[in-house]
Amino acid sequence: MNSSSSTPIPSTASRPANGASLDQWLAYLESIHAKPIDMGLDRVQTVKDRLNIQLGGVVFTVAGTNGKGSTCAMLESITVQAGYQVGMYTSPHLLRFTERARINGQEVAEADLVHAFEVVEDARQGQGAEAVSLTYFEFSTLAIVWLFAQRQLDVVILEVGLGGRLDAVNVFDPDCAICTSVDLDHMAFLGPDRESIGREKAGIFRAGKPAVVSDPSPPQSVINHAAAIGADLWLFGRDFNYSGDKQQWAYGGRNIRRGALAYPALRGANQLLNASAALAALESVRDRLHVPAQFIRQGFLLVEWPGRFQVLPGQPTVVLDVGHNPHAAAHLRESLDNMGFFPYTHCIFGMLGDKDAQAVVDALKDRIDHWHLVTLEGDRGRTAAELKVSLQNAGVDAPVFDWAANADALSKGGIAKQAPDKTVQTYDSVAQAYTVVSKAASANDRILVFGSFLTVAQALQAREQLRKRSA
Repeated sequence: MNSSSSTPIPSTASRPANGASLDQWLAYLESIHAKPIDMGLDRVQTVKDRLNIQLGGVVFTVAGTNGKGSTCAMLESITVQAGYQVGMYTSPHLLRFTERARINGQEVAEADLVHAFEVVEDARQGQGAEAVSLTYFEFSTLAIVWLFAQRQLDVVILEVGLGGRLDAVNVFDPDCAICTSVDLDHMAFLGPDRESIGREKAGIFRAGKPAVVSDPSPPQSVINHAAAIGADLWLFGRDFNYSGDKQQWAYGGRNIRRGALAYPALRGANQLLNASAALAALESVRDRLHVPAQFIRQGFLLVEWPGRFQVLPGQPTVVLDVGHNPHAAAHLRESLDNMGFFPYTHCIFGMLGDKDAQAVVDALKDRIDHWHLVTLEGDRGRTAAELKVSLQNAGVDAPVFDWAANADALSKGGIAKQAPDKTVQTYDSVAQAYTVVSKAASANDRILVFGSFLTVAQALQAREQLRKRSA
């Protein structure tokens, strides 16, 4: 993958006026660069240098195909419980842009973000120097990290957006880099196979600094890059691992063993792998960041991360998962199996057009009884009709059933027309599907909302609307 040019791309958009809202600024950010994704570090490095951003605390940078958000959340929860001043930057968000920037576990205020945007815009325009064009992600990354730098934090946790080597986050040098997993996703940008993708993700490693890899079978390219630059490579199974039973688990590192740990509050089959990566990262910087055992236990008990195999309270059981690639689908299948028995599982399923829907369906086809396929709007959206083709290609031969027409009868138990054991239905939107399924599913059933951040976000919005109507 080649770094893109630093040549500015002219924009006719006007800078938001003084007193503009966060939404107005975000709309402006979407308009000032010709491409939504334009990988490369030259442009963002230029503006970073103009801003003179200096991070004095311990910096963790986290990359990976899956698991990086959960690993960030665990690091945040543990270090906040230990009394440190902690900033965490993640993306994308579910409902509010402010979810991307947290200090001590709390979303930053919109006014603080607006001020940071104003500062970055001044630097971007150059004030006598040449203006630099930035993408939405590059601009917001600089603004949020600039904001963290002003707070003189003890810990800064940065989640990579895409890949690693050419991601905007990589202009900031980590004290510890973490690679959670390497699998097939974003192949148009990162390469056609795990070796290529691993090479991109390993680009966040630094010479002489810890590089924690929790993928149990990392590509050789990750290991080779760490050796080539002289990074301090921590491999799962060699330098750290975990063990556990039904009640508790234990971590074993190079020099530290931590036993009698409570399971993380985050659910899912892969969370101990993410938790062990977080503890390996903390062990690797223990000379700068002392974290007593009681705060590690508290951190795991209190950690929250919406949309990552999140089980909502109430009946029927609702599971939210933002996973959107085959690797995530395989772990989701295992996590569903660990939940116990449900008479039927309904799946509200929507994916973007650049994702491997076929492989995702192949992984889950035997775990879903009723497929509720939704269209995601926008240039990258995939239609429900296209998802139905993926089901057919996977051999899912289920009849169409009009759940909307029968929802009232089904929910009351006086079923006017008995639903088949397996069904497929298409919907124009996530909101339409969620409204129908929440009424039609029985109290003992399970509803899975899966396939994209957009799918989960829109389901949460629909759920809130239903709550308001019934209040």
